[in-house]
Amino acid sequence: MSKAPSEIQRAPITPESRESEPRREQVLTVERAPAAASRTAQDRTGAPAPAKHRDAYFDNVKYLAIVLVAVAHAWEPVMDGSRVTRALYMFVYTFHMPAFILVSGYFSRSFDMSSAKVKRLVTGVVVPYVLFETAYSLFKRYAGGVDDAPVSLLDPLFLTWFLIALFIWRVTTPIWQSLRHPLPVALVIAMLASVSPEIGDDLDLQRVCQLLPFFVLGLLMKPEHFQLIRRREVRLLSVPLAAGALAFAYWAAPHMRLGWFYRSNSAQEMDFQWWTGPVMTLAMFGCALLLTVAFLAWVPRRHMWFTALGAGTICGYLLHGFLIRAADYYGLFEQNEWLSGPVGLVLVSLVAAVAVTLLCTPPVRRVMRFATEPDMKWAFRRSPAER
Repeated sequence: MSKAPSEIQRAPITPESRESEPRREQVLTVERAPAAASRTAQDRTGAPAPAKHRDAYFDNVKYLAIVLVAVAHAWEPVMDGSRVTRALYMFVYTFHMPAFILVSGYFSRSFDMSSAKVKRLVTGVVVPYVLFETAYSLFKRYAGGVDDAPVSLLDPLFLTWFLIALFIWRVTTPIWQSLRHPLPVALVIAMLASVSPEIGDDLDLQRVCQLLPFFVLGLLMKPEHFQLIRRREVRLLSVPLAAGALAFAYWAAPHMRLGWFYRSNSAQEMDFQWWTGPVMTLAMFGCALLLTVAFLAWVPRRHMWFTALGAGTICGYLLHGFLIRAADYYGLFEQNEWLSGPVGLVLVSLVAAVAVTLLCTPPVRRVMRFATEPDMKWAFRRSPAER
């Protein structure tokens, strides 16, 4: 069975570059409140401050978004030749990472380059990036049989791009918060990136720039905006919107290049005229924003059976890629062509959803804490508040 087309890397496009996702990612939850801050926070009487409660709504958002990421990854090898599957893939890819990134931006509003925030950024983003970029490279070399696969921290592999993107977005947060009109500036940067093949592959900067507006929009959002999104009228309007988007995706599936969804190439690299880059950047931003609002409107507000899993989405995000890659390396989809049929699509979707759910559970999170939430007190100086 032939592979599904992949367009997430620069020319030439190789099967190994099939996109995900990606991916931060983050909603992945590097937005956790710094432990040191919670330990040292005290009221005027010297009593410890009460523990901060997690918002069930945002944990639900993160869990459901990571399920969509994993399912969309699982569809890639089985959508070749299936117009329905390709349309579903395009529909989900329009908003699942933008939603993830928008919420990541929302939880980055307090980032101020303080000592505690920088420590959390290093331990929650930089260290996982280094470890998992290395792990995926070695997995490709030994499990994938690519003997010359390099280990390079400058060329993010598969879904690790989101971590390096989140790092860049977050350290630039003070800049965006100081601008008078940050979103238009971010959109201009995204449009310029879409016509700049000279950017190159290092740190996947095409994606960093082209997806930047969603992070900046998250920085600008306030709690009342999410209250507005969750109104009954918005939920009702989102139903015909989603139906129309699915119908359009079905019509466009045979004609539209997937590279527009991955945002990892310029227009020229996809053999389009340069002016299509800015036009598609704005069009994709508008479509992604509408579908993101529709998705957020239907996320449950109350505590659900899966709410607690929202705290472990970074594990689900970073680990599910090994399962997808393993199935690819060992020819699971080529040897079972029936997986491209309707029954196979349902089965693949269910397996992906169950697998990523299990990877988000507390036991997995505890086991992987050394890589996703390492305690690196030995690497940092103690702040005055901690002495």
